Amino acid sequence: MRAAGARPAVADPGAPHPAAGLDFAALSTPKDTRGLIEQAVRGFLEQVPALRPLRLVVGLELRGRGDVQMYRVELPGPVVVRDIAADARVRLEVPRPTFNELVAENSLRRWRRAIERGEMKATGVEQILRLIAQVVAKQEERNRLRKARG
Repeated sequence: MRAAGARPAVADPGAPHPAAGLDFAALSTPKDTRGLIEQAVRGFLEQVPALRPLRLVVGLELRGRGDVQMYRVELPGPVVVRDIAADARVRLEVPRPTFNELVAENSLRRWRRAIERGEMKATGVEQILRLIAQVVAKQEERNRLRKARG
């Protein structure tokens, strides 16, 4: 706390700026984000191989600090394009920090928990959402049975 009437401290004019030397463009580029999305889709499909042949267009909204990045993800593939997915049958709304955690963890259980807890919102054609939920539930059951036998 400052004393009444005291002037705020002035930064040393000869000292480098705290952000000097940081490459802000390299911190989060659209190419990096596309790579993360592709990694997330591939990781999810590795864990749920029954969904690999599914032909689907997904609209992905990554919400950051006052910023919304919209991507169109086409399956199978994945083909990721930074664009509004007008033809999307399913839409996912995910806060950017949550998405980064989901990709890093790469756990089917964590993806399901994110939807159940409301960290991630999935909307779209009800039959497709139900189909995906059923296939994921069956895969999780298979995984539990493998662990119990092994």
